[in-house]
Amino acid sequence: MKITDLLQRDTIQLNLRASSKREVIEELVDVLDRAGKLSDRNGYRDAILKRESESTTGLGEGIAIPHAKTSAVKTPTIAFGRSEGVDYEALDGQPSRLFFMIAAGENANNEHLETLSKLSVYLMDPAFQERLYAATSESDVIRAIEEKEAAEAKPEVVKQTNEDAPFILAVTACPTGIAHTYMAADSLKQKAEAMGVDIKVETNGSTGVKNELTRADIDRATAIIVAADKAVEMDRFAGKRVIEVPVAQGIRKPEELINRAVKQDAPVYEASKTSGGASKEQRTGVYKHLMSGVSAMLPLVVAGGLLIAISFFWGINSANPDDPSYNEFAAQLMTIGGAAFGFLVPILAGFIAMSIADRPGLAPGLVAGVLASQGNAGFLGGLIAGFLAGYVVLFLKKALAKLPASLEGIKPVLLYPLLGSFISGMIMLLVVNEPIAALMTWLMDTLNSMSGANAILLGVIVGGMMAVDMGGPINKTAYVFGTAALTAGNQEVMAAVMAGGMVPPLLVALASTVFARQKFSKQEREAGKTAYIMGASFITEAAIPFAAADPIRVLPSAILGSAIAGGLSAFFTIQLPAPHGGIFVFPLLEGAGNVAVSMGLYALAILAGAVVGALLLSFLKKPLTTSTPVQSKEVA
Repeated sequence: MKITDLLQRDTIQLNLRASSKREVIEELVDVLDRAGKLSDRNGYRDAILKRESESTTGLGEGIAIPHAKTSAVKTPTIAFGRSEGVDYEALDGQPSRLFFMIAAGENANNEHLETLSKLSVYLMDPAFQERLYAATSESDVIRAIEEKEAAEAKPEVVKQTNEDAPFILAVTACPTGIAHTYMAADSLKQKAEAMGVDIKVETNGSTGVKNELTRADIDRATAIIVAADKAVEMDRFAGKRVIEVPVAQGIRKPEELINRAVKQDAPVYEASKTSGGASKEQRTGVYKHLMSGVSAMLPLVVAGGLLIAISFFWGINSANPDDPSYNEFAAQLMTIGGAAFGFLVPILAGFIAMSIADRPGLAPGLVAGVLASQGNAGFLGGLIAGFLAGYVVLFLKKALAKLPASLEGIKPVLLYPLLGSFISGMIMLLVVNEPIAALMTWLMDTLNSMSGANAILLGVIVGGMMAVDMGGPINKTAYVFGTAALTAGNQEVMAAVMAGGMVPPLLVALASTVFARQKFSKQEREAGKTAYIMGASFITEAAIPFAAADPIRVLPSAILGSAIAGGLSAFFTIQLPAPHGGIFVFPLLEGAGNVAVSMGLYALAILAGAVVGALLLSFLKKPLTTSTPVQSKEVA
């Protein structure tokens, strides 16, 4: 598709009368509305103003590209306006003269979006700008664009790279992914070529990620420039020097950014703790999709579980109108918490499916998840539903790829959700639900019947698993198992899980501040003080900096300590009705007599695990050397 398919004579205004930014927007919106391109004039104008509130689209050098992607657009199109100069709050503080207003429909297909994005790249060429300034008619504007498209259609020459030369990577992204994303990419590439620097730029635009950076690219890179106004995948850059700036700087200051990258004038990026420090390569495939579902589900687990747990303050049956302990407020808390729990399986399935098939997978995943929940297939059914729906939608994307381009816009809003929900739903009803429900029933009956040595062994296993990777897949597996058992009525597993998760931060805190202070640096001792609070709050990830710096000694100590805590919790038959909270939910503990006894024994179990683990770590830890100490990282 050509730009002139979207920019036509009736959307060109060579003599704008506007004298302010707001007037420019209103005038160009009127141009589009008169041309019949908008279904809701005011809705489109509001979308443009919202985009401007995020960051100005006045790029400098006399150019502004206001743009929005919204359902208020009837037909994807471009309006061009030219004026003597208007204060458009441009990045260089100078008046703007050339205005391209881009209107993209909410369901605009990739071909439209790529064409719109191509225009923003052309505007980086000063010669092309001059053609537009000199145009005396609408035909001159269209002719200038047609000639530019013809020139750009020539095949790109692939140049040989010097493996020893600096190699810079960049990622560009703006909120709408239409204009700034590609302008920043082109600006960086042009300047790098002029400077003789090899560069590869990944764009995160409306049509998806293009020119994606590979593991080999990242390993070879001298440094990485991230010019973005929205979230991009960052953990893959762990250990590399990364420059993070707004996308506008990629357009306005490419030389400065490239010079910084060549000189490695940037901090080393550290992987976020929300993902357990995992890099992108560690979070691909099944694990990546599983974690997408679990991460979306956990807030509901915590909110619902705590609300239900709080209702127990008035008595374990206080939400039952037929019980003497009935309390209306407790019943309301139970109802709200139960509503949150009702979303667990559908949200788990929906976000797994969306991770696999992008947004078209969400609706089929939610539908399949609801069917799993209604069919008593539980968490395991939800996992199957999510993966099933995701891969069904992927299949549909391939199967429907050859449909006419005119049907492209209805695929994500009609064909994928309709066919995906039907196929996934039928498979869940006819194949999955019944056997998985039977399996879940057997599993929960087995858990509830466990006592003595079997229950203690289970506590040892789930407690130890919480310390293996401290937020990674094994930790999350144990946690999800505990929450699944909790929703099925078994509260002892959740108690063992939380005990195991609290131990790692507490043991590194004890080792670094009490038992072996001389073997830890000052920074480590300061991090240890913080770890007391994090451990008491059930934030296992607080121990990750210590484990990352010395895994051979920290991990065995943590696993042993957590296994002891989990086993003792099961031995004391402690029950925990809340899925999170640390010491703040201790008053809800039960199972070992009254609440006070349960709290005391549970604290003893955790303290025993932490002390044994800390003593082992203190014995294994080598004396302090002059090597770089561990840096305490922010825990999210």
